[in-house]
Order: sequence, then structure tokens, then C-alpha cells
Amino acid sequence: MKGLFIKVSFGLALILGILACHDLPTKEPIPGDLDHIPYDPQPYTIVKPSFFPNVPVPADNPMTADAVQLGRRLFYDPLLSADSTMSCASCHLPQGNFSDNKAVSTGIDGIAGKRSSMALLNIAYATNGLFWDGRSPSLEAQALLPVEDPIELHTTWPQVIDKLKAHPTYPTLFRKAFGITDRTQITKELAAKAIAQFERILISSGTSKFDEFKQGNIDVFDDEELDGYLMYFEEAWQYGLNLPDAQCFHCHGGITLTGNNYFNNGLEFVASLDDFKDLGRYNVTGNNSDKGKFRTPTLRNIALSAPYMHDGRFQTLEEVVENYSKKGFGVANEDPNLPLMGLNGPNNTLTEAHKKSIVKFLHTLTDTTFVNNPDIQNPFQ
Repeated sequence: MKGLFIKVSFGLALILGILACHDLPTKEPIPGDLDHIPYDPQPYTIVKPSFFPNVPVPADNPMTADAVQLGRRLFYDPLLSADSTMSCASCHLPQGNFSDNKAVSTGIDGIAGKRSSMALLNIAYATNGLFWDGRSPSLEAQALLPVEDPIELHTTWPQVIDKLKAHPTYPTLFRKAFGITDRTQITKELAAKAIAQFERILISSGTSKFDEFKQGNIDVFDDEELDGYLMYFEEAWQYGLNLPDAQCFHCHGGITLTGNNYFNNGLEFVASLDDFKDLGRYNVTGNNSDKGKFRTPTLRNIALSAPYMHDGRFQTLEEVVENYSKKGFGVANEDPNLPLMGLNGPNNTLTEAHKKSIVKFLHTLTDTTFVNNPDIQNPFQ
């Protein structure tokens, strides 16, 4: 028996020794496990109207077709949340001009935030900070924050990255987008770069009634829409028309109809600047004069983006125009154009007919071609 035991032991040792000389299967990622997949990045040209400026693209995140498609998947994938129930798109849906049409957004735990989700149309042109308070300097930086926000997707990037590494599809997509050689090289920074690339293609089609008018088709507007346009841009005097100034373009100007800046737009009375319920831009800059100021959103597709203001307090455009017609509350840092609302009108006011015309003009900014563009829809549907 003793001899048999010795022989068996020797046999086991021999087998283990032989196995030790060979590679055994491992659950750990194998270095270079993706380098057999072709990496051939093709430049992506952002489609935009000819009369729009070039879209700013950072040098360290050049646009490629594969990265845009990866970003599109990540944007719509609930994998980025702790319980896989919400995605970026949950608060930024195409039909709402990439907002969620709620006064304030609610995260995976059912906790409501304090601000409305901003529309993302033409967000690539926002070069002066993102979010209502401008706390993120770039799309890449902004894309990192909702994942770990306890009120939003409420997870951690290490957890998300682990899920991406173990996913049957994403490692290959990251390889094609960024040339990584194995899945261990997937990072939150690369994920954010891909999401940012997708968001940069969210550009107006240039086919709204307003764009047609600006391109020379002056007959596209009816009389009310034309009056609204002239009041918005304060151009009635050029045509010898007796219309008041609506002061809109001072804060909502430029090709994207956003001033790319921050304003106190006269929403509420406070006894002092410290009394704002939400201090807005001040939380970023620390400047006392920035208390109660918020980023101006684009007015393109504004009819699709209700409710309105940073806290979603107004349900309709009629309510918005009515509020502005009250000319603010005289708070120290209110925009100086507010008291001038209705200038040159009867008693320097806007009549009900004037307000109606302004709202009707705002509807000419609707771009259904953009929201129905198949290139920006959910790839999982």
C-alpha cells in the first residue's frame, strides 16, 4: 500500500508540474485581447447648416465615426446607472429637444433634483460652461458628473467601467473608437469622450421656418410671425413699423439663439441677493453679483422644451412672455434690459396682441427635422 501511495503521489506531482508549464484559462483580461480587431478610425464630419459656424472640437478628442456611435450607445444605455434603469437619455429625449419635459428631473432613487434638464440642441457651441450654473468647462467634463451624482444615476465610475469591461460588445467598440489593445484600458475618460462626440452632432438642421426666413424666403412668415420676429430682434424701426421692443435677442441672440452667458432674468423678488432659493452661478464663481443667475438656454425648438426656466416653473410660452412683460422686480443684479420690455409700445408696454405675436414667432424656431433625425435616436430600439 505504501508503495502504491508513493506512486500515486508522484503521478499527481508530475501532472501538476506539466500543467504548470502550460497557460491555464484565467478570468483576468489577457493583455492584447483586442488587438486582433482592426483599428481604422474614419474622420466624422459633423452635419450642420452652411450658415452655422464650424463646431468647436477639442484637439484631444477628434471626431471619428466609431467614437460617435460608441457615444450614442453609451448615451442611451441604462448600464451607466447603479440599477440599470436610467441612462443619459432618460433626462434628455429627442422629442423634448433632448430635455425630459419635466419641471425637475428625478433620478434612480426617486429623488427629485432642483433644476430642469437643459435641452442639448447645439450644445456643442456652448463654450462658456455647461449646466445651468456653468460648473463644467466642456462636454467631456460634463459627461463624467451624472454617473456619480447621488440624485441622478447614483453609481461610481469604477462600477460602470467594470460592467463595460465585462460586456460582450463594449470592449470591441472601445477598441474601434480609441484603439485600445485590451479591455483593461477602458476608462471613464474614454467613455466621456465618446459621449461628448455624440453630443457634438446634435446640431440644428437649418430647416425651421425661422431659418427659411433668414435665408431669404420672406414669404414664409405670416403677419403675426413677422411682427413677433421684428419685436424679438428690435428691427421694426427699419421698416417704419410701430412695434415695441421685446428685448429678447439681448439674452437669446446669435445663430443658436442663446447668449452663451448667465443672467438674473427677473423671476422673483428677493430682499437681498443672499435670499435666492437657488444661488445658481454664484456656486461656481463665488461672485456676489452672480447670485440667482443662470445660463440662458437655446430658444431653438423652445416649443418642444416645456416647461421653462431653470426650475420649470412655467408650463407654456405664454406664461414666459407674460412674466417678462412685468419687467422684473428691480433686484440689484437683474438684467438691465428687463425694464425696457415693451419700449416704444403703447405706454411702453406689450399688448396682448404683441405677446401673441412673440409666442407665434417662437414657434417658427421649431425644427422637427432635427428631432426626427435617425442618426440621433436610441440605437437599442
